[in-house]
Amino acid sequence: MNAHKQILTGISLAMAVSAATQAGTLENMERERALMIGTLLSSELSIEKRQQQVQLAQRRLIDLERMVLRDQDLVGKNTPVVRTAFENYDLTFLVHASTEKDKLVIDQWLEQLGLTTSTLMNSRMGRH
Repeated sequence: MNAHKQILTGISLAMAVSAATQAGTLENMERERALMIGTLLSSELSIEKRQQQVQLAQRRLIDLERMVLRDQDLVGKNTPVVRTAFENYDLTFLVHASTEKDKLVIDQWLEQLGLTTSTLMNSRMGRH
């Protein structure tokens, strides 16, 4: 059973690596953006560590956002993912949008989700 588990793990890893190498610019940007948002929301990081990680992520995202904006393979693609990405510019191209609006990335993201400081301060933690 242990050998069977190792084989399945190896196959899963190979498939994940293959999927990552075949991912397009939009998928790579979305993955990086999700990682940065996770860092922004992480309660396990110190303020200094969060700032360092977010700064690195922003630099990577700037490049990835530019790559997506210049990606000729996306021109004319009418898939739901591509259509949604460009219809929601301020959320998709988060770093560019926050720079254009002179806001912090987290403020830009929260605003696009319809959340404000007052709504967050008035919210309560609970179960549904």
